[in-house]
Amino acid sequence: MRGMVIALLILVTSATMPISASSQSASSGQSDIRQRFIGTWRLVSIESDTPNPNRGPRRGMIYYDSTGHMAVQIRPDRERSSWTGRPTPEQALDAVTGYTAYFGTYTVDEKAQTVTHHREGSLVPGRVDFVRGYEFVPGDRLILSPVNSTTHLTWERIR
Repeated sequence: MRGMVIALLILVTSATMPISASSQSASSGQSDIRQRFIGTWRLVSIESDTPNPNRGPRRGMIYYDSTGHMAVQIRPDRERSSWTGRPTPEQALDAVTGYTAYFGTYTVDEKAQTVTHHREGSLVPGRVDFVRGYEFVPGDRLILSPVNSTTHLTWERIR
């Protein structure tokens, strides 16, 4: 019986060693820059040179994981009417006005200093890739700027 337990232990250990080795090599194959994206970030600010009367204070989160997936939600920081059951057309419009939400995968181009969000699902229909310039700044902050835009979204890592 003891021999069977030892044999089973050796079999399980040898079967999981290749899995551990491959997952270590996969994560070590990621660049240092891509590794810096991984985590959950809180929206600190949105700044733009272009005036937008619809843009007010915002709250949001963005998350990047080690498998190349990401998700973001940004909402207006304002009081919203509460409702139960089916919303009125006005309440439904208010719920989505100014709200950004999408998920998908991401790729990092270190040479161009961009991160591309490849949308798979979104509050707004359409499959569009969002290309953002990035800059990591002191204080565990990340600045994302849409390419060819003066808008800057500053995110702070959540610990």
